[in-house]
Amino acid sequence: MLNRTQILTRFCLSVLLIILSGVQAATAQSLRLYTPYPRITVPPGETIDYTIDLINNGGAIATAEVGLEGIPKDWKLTLRSGGWNAQVISVLPREKKSLNLKVELPYDIEKGVYTFRVTARGHSVLPLTVEVSEQGTVKTVFTADQANMQGHATSDFNFRTKLENQTGEKQLYALSSQAPRGWTVVFKPNYQQATSVEIEPGQSKDIPVEMKAPYNVKAGKYIIPVVASTGSSSARLELVVDVSGSYGIELTTTDGRLSEKITAGRHRNIELVVRNSGSTDLNSVRMSAGNPQGWEVSFTPDTIPLVAAGESVQVKARMRAYEKAIPGDYVINLTAQTPEATSTASFRMSVKTPLLWGWLGILIILGAVGTVVYLFRKYGRR
Repeated sequence: MLNRTQILTRFCLSVLLIILSGVQAATAQSLRLYTPYPRITVPPGETIDYTIDLINNGGAIATAEVGLEGIPKDWKLTLRSGGWNAQVISVLPREKKSLNLKVELPYDIEKGVYTFRVTARGHSVLPLTVEVSEQGTVKTVFTADQANMQGHATSDFNFRTKLENQTGEKQLYALSSQAPRGWTVVFKPNYQQATSVEIEPGQSKDIPVEMKAPYNVKAGKYIIPVVASTGSSSARLELVVDVSGSYGIELTTTDGRLSEKITAGRHRNIELVVRNSGSTDLNSVRMSAGNPQGWEVSFTPDTIPLVAAGESVQVKARMRAYEKAIPGDYVINLTAQTPEATSTASFRMSVKTPLLWGWLGILIILGAVGTVVYLFRKYGRR
């Protein structure tokens, strides 16, 4: 049988163990993990930043090993405190330490509810629930700040596009366009002309796209598809260019000659051609002339109602030389103009003396010669 001393000793040991257990339990219960957002809903590919507090409610310094449990496959989680990847954290009594938990969800993820845990080993466990709102996909996204631009045919069309890699791996994208023949399309990732670009998983890159229309492009809307593709993923973006067209006009003759002969006081008809060399119709083309003093120039018609893009219209110019014009070359400036475009052809007219005056001159010369011969014969022997 146990004596009184042994019984007393055992009793004291029991009391001491109970006290120590209470102290340990109190210490364990003094550290708590807390966040105001234990359950959230996000789309695939989202990055979540949690702020988590490790709170010491006890009266002594408490130290705990922190970590993560139950991490879903392919999720990227980073737990930091004070800017460090800390594994063990000590907290003063009645104070707290903040932890930052960064969770990167993959794009290729199923819709559903996912739960994992933040632990302060031996002290506290904080369950966190993430509800993925939709079925994830592995894809590439190609977007533009403004996919529709309007301008003149000679304008440069500059689009700002963004290419996003929503796959789980680094991708090398080939950049190409499906522009109509004659169009120039240039991709400038990193502000340098290139035909490919490399993008890290979950990252995006700005890709300026410069376009230029071909010469004499017709007015209208043009859809220019641009494509970024790899062996496993691709994206297509349709860019729209609204071309207002170009204006151009040419004035010439039917045979291309810009010179002719004319007799003073007479008239001559010249067949002109007004050609629309632009890509936009020309309305109300007015004909005019800058002619020397005393000359007369008229046109039939003097105003052309419409010259369609790429088409030609014939105009007759009637020129009458000044009656007192002396022989020589005269320049007449013929002009076809609209408010948008003007063309001038310098036409050279060579004036000759009328035939009647020529014969009269010859007769006068012959008469003078005959008179001299007669006088010579009559008075030459004396």
